[in-house]
Amino acid sequence: MAEVIFNKLEKVYSNGFKAVHGIDLSIADGEFMVIVGPSGCAKSTTLRMLAGLETISGGEIRIGDKIVNNLAPKERGIAMVFQNYALYPHMTVRENLAFGLKLSKLPKQQIAQQVQEAAQILELEDLLDRLPRQLSGGQAQRVAVGRAIVKKPDVFLFDEPLSNLDAKLRASMRIRISDLHKQLKKSGKPATTVYVTHDQTEAMTMGDRICVMKLGHIMQVDTPDNLYHYPQNKFVAGFIGAPEMNIRSSRLVEDAGQLCITVGEEKMPLDERLKEKVAAWKEQEVFFGIRPEFVHLSDTPFAHGSCSGEIMRVENMGHEFFIYLHVAGYELTARLPSDQAKAMIEKGLHRTVYFRFDMDKCHIFDAQTELNVSL
Repeated sequence: MAEVIFNKLEKVYSNGFKAVHGIDLSIADGEFMVIVGPSGCAKSTTLRMLAGLETISGGEIRIGDKIVNNLAPKERGIAMVFQNYALYPHMTVRENLAFGLKLSKLPKQQIAQQVQEAAQILELEDLLDRLPRQLSGGQAQRVAVGRAIVKKPDVFLFDEPLSNLDAKLRASMRIRISDLHKQLKKSGKPATTVYVTHDQTEAMTMGDRICVMKLGHIMQVDTPDNLYHYPQNKFVAGFIGAPEMNIRSSRLVEDAGQLCITVGEEKMPLDERLKEKVAAWKEQEVFFGIRPEFVHLSDTPFAHGSCSGEIMRVENMGHEFFIYLHVAGYELTARLPSDQAKAMIEKGLHRTVYFRFDMDKCHIFDAQTELNVSL
């Protein structure tokens, strides 16, 4: 077990480009931390610095009680699983699993025992004598994970390990890796896990906590539930969630003694909780955000706080529908249960409907800082 700490960690390349901007992050013993963000956010660069595969330009990395900035990868107590599996094609599964242990010159009996334990955990026993070319993509990735397990590291590192798998296999491997972490924790041999992905579904379903990155900066570190319901800034609000949060330019105005947000030419009153929190932004430009499940539709106007839009398109997800409205020059997404959605769309597209928001679920972001001022 080992705590991982980044202290003002930086990465600057020889051409002067600064990829990582002095980030601070603490990952607890045995924690499953997911680092997520769009392409180019430096999540893999950060992981590679932790692994010792990229040099550090500034700050420090601690694993346990050691500063590892200048230690070789093999001295850091880590094991890494890559996107491309990196199996030796001429070796059997058994030999691939054992290779790193042989380099460490462990006794043959111990190597055999650790290989067997890893094979059992990942259900690889029937594949031990196969070559990599005889494996499916999912089986090959399980072998790659097995090579990390046999080392019994202090820290597991995963660099987008499921990107090359199809959707069904990705879902299956997500469960396997999560179950593996829980199994090791339950056995009293937990390893800290740092998992990098661009896939927010992986992040939300696997991580104890999630670190959201953008352009080499940490935007928020929190539990999946808090990231979804209490995003600290506009970027996190828009990045986490599918379909993404509706976020649009608005203005806080007073109308008939009530503080409202503008939706095009129309106004929606804020609830009491929000009024107190955002009163200082009255008569200012802001960003307004609402998740699609908190948008309600009707063929007739709602009694209070109702606006109108035109149904432009519909996505049928089986148990629910995503309905996209054209509202005051932008697109608004509503997420409805299938029975309610079908009743609406049977009447046809390209027609006017009315909508309202659960105003106690909305978010207001400062137009300049993009920080969430409604929390």
